[in-house]
Amino acid sequence: MMTNFEFPTINYDVVIVGGGISGLTLACGLRSSGLLILVVEAQQEQQVTKRARAYALSPMTSKIFRDLGLWEQIAPKISHFSRVLLSDADYPHRVEFCPKDLGEAAVYYCGEHGVLMAALQQRVATAANITCCYETQVVEVRYGVQAAEVVLEGSQGQQRLQTKLVVAADGINSQIRQQASIKTNGWAYWQSCITAFVAPERWHQNIGYERFWTSGPFAILPLPDNRCQIVWIAPHAEAQAIVALPRDQFMTELQQRYGDQMGKLTLLSQPLVFPARLMQSRSYCQPRLVLLGDAAHCCHPVGGQGLNMGIRDAAALAQVLQTAQQHRQDLGSLVVLKRYDRWRRYENWVILAFTDLLNRSFSNQWLPMVKLRRLVLRLIIYWSFPRRLLLRLMTGLWGRQPQLNALSAEKVPNGNDSVKHIASDHSSSAALQKIKMN
Repeated sequence: MMTNFEFPTINYDVVIVGGGISGLTLACGLRSSGLLILVVEAQQEQQVTKRARAYALSPMTSKIFRDLGLWEQIAPKISHFSRVLLSDADYPHRVEFCPKDLGEAAVYYCGEHGVLMAALQQRVATAANITCCYETQVVEVRYGVQAAEVVLEGSQGQQRLQTKLVVAADGINSQIRQQASIKTNGWAYWQSCITAFVAPERWHQNIGYERFWTSGPFAILPLPDNRCQIVWIAPHAEAQAIVALPRDQFMTELQQRYGDQMGKLTLLSQPLVFPARLMQSRSYCQPRLVLLGDAAHCCHPVGGQGLNMGIRDAAALAQVLQTAQQHRQDLGSLVVLKRYDRWRRYENWVILAFTDLLNRSFSNQWLPMVKLRRLVLRLIIYWSFPRRLLLRLMTGLWGRQPQLNALSAEKVPNGNDSVKHIASDHSSSAALQKIKMN
């Protein structure tokens, strides 16, 4: 039952709406900043962690996690791609990307959602300046000249907060973005994405595959314990029909796309399906508000760019905010937030355009396009310069790179006085009132 009792206003420097990977990466990036951070998540803590999904992680993402002191915990629990093979349907020539093309330890990595979330949640839980409120909704945000007022609601009632900056990290259908009337550009694709975990009969050798069919791309992401995640793109009606098939028929269809290079497949999870779309916000910020990750943009699943873009967003925003804090600038001012907007919105547009071009170029049977794309493939195979250039674009090693070493180098209090996670059914309002402004 909602209470009408008016709680005193509590002040924060940054309120992050959304406790997913992007939101918690930002929180970790600000762990040493001296700023008082609140992370608000509508779901239970366990719900946020439990998601049957794995992600292709770029070398730039691994660098960011290293800078944040997370990589030692994550690396042993994920796979390190020894190669990535890219091909066009049954065309015999294929592009092979190797670590030497980048000068990195691996071409790509693949990690499960739960592994990444566990590392991020553990890191945030030990930070004295960060509080996480789960099972808590943002009812209203009012943006003022000096601060934003945020009204939260949990099972114990409402809590009113003031903050210098609100960060919308609440996903592609961001309520914070919509309530602020920030417009978006983009479109829904004619395709849906099917994901599932499988176990091949033979060892996958840590090789990733991306094969383009006229119906859409098909990717194989190797995971530890000789498991793989498949990412299968198909037109909407075809995708729905595929996931509705009996298990044995589904596996027959999957095996045809997968190939026999790893032997017989065993299905480990229920296939999931979701529509593919492209979206880019017209602005990533307004006074007292900034958009992060899927709240700011969304791209086609081809190439596994989406999560990596969000993690780079978080690292860039952490750098911008910490620099502003060091220069005693207002965190919520447009002067500060436009630095992030100019940095990330342009670079994200390039990736969005690249994934769109890649999908449209390969998902058709127009003969001139077929000949052109196969000519390009052969050029990439035999000439290392365009191959390395393409790989740097795909792996996040082009453009301006976040520098978070200074953030992670500073020692952070790790004692028992740190603020722990607060669930709404444990009197979060009362607990929040104990936090004082630095």
